[in-house]
Amino acid sequence: MYLLPSIDLRHGRVVRLRQGEADRETVYGDDPLAVAERFAAEGARWLHLVDLDRAFGDGDNADLLGEVIASVGSRLRVQVGGGFRTLAAIEQALGLGAARVVIGTAAVRSPDLISAAVERAGTDRLAVGIDARAGIVAIRGWREETGERADDVARRVIDQGICTLVYTDVARDGMLAGPDLAGAAALQTLGAAVIASGGVASLDDLRRGRDAGLAGAIVGRAIYEGRFTVREAVEVMKGEQ
Repeated sequence: MYLLPSIDLRHGRVVRLRQGEADRETVYGDDPLAVAERFAAEGARWLHLVDLDRAFGDGDNADLLGEVIASVGSRLRVQVGGGFRTLAAIEQALGLGAARVVIGTAAVRSPDLISAAVERAGTDRLAVGIDARAGIVAIRGWREETGERADDVARRVIDQGICTLVYTDVARDGMLAGPDLAGAAALQTLGAAVIASGGVASLDDLRRGRDAGLAGAIVGRAIYEGRFTVREAVEVMKGEQ
């Protein structure tokens, strides 16, 4: 199991939203590069980098994504997400050096894009983000519910060649309420590696995810608010050997 500390970008700043709501924002810094450098120095091997402006249809942070990847990309792998809804946007991110692009809304609204992206980029550099409320997938920055069940979307994209899913229980995201490990584990039985996201509050949450056999965990607020360090989380993920 591997750790992905998260940097969520909005208007160039490092922020966290509660339950994905734009008006429930906490700003944690004005220097995303410094945060990424700190995560790398503390032993992270992955970084989860989210462009909230692109997700909300309010511009993008493409230049900043490129700067962060250029700064730390030789030391850790950068997974990017947030509003990647066209093949051109996906290819741009990969061209900047992203190790993996997470596709969310487009996996539901434009399923042909998944097949095209898999053909163009291969399976190792793509993931599908499945963000759900009460098991129903939410899209477009979590502002719209689709009526589709998370497991149905997962089965479809796995059939299209996707091997990695990022699963978020939207109600838990940014709330320090603990992740939906049962939901993540249930999706993993469908045949893809699952990264749990949303709600991690303690090292015990990470231990439970590790023991459940999940592929990874994305952590944001718990790190920013000092509940544990990246270094401590990395040790947990390795099994505290």
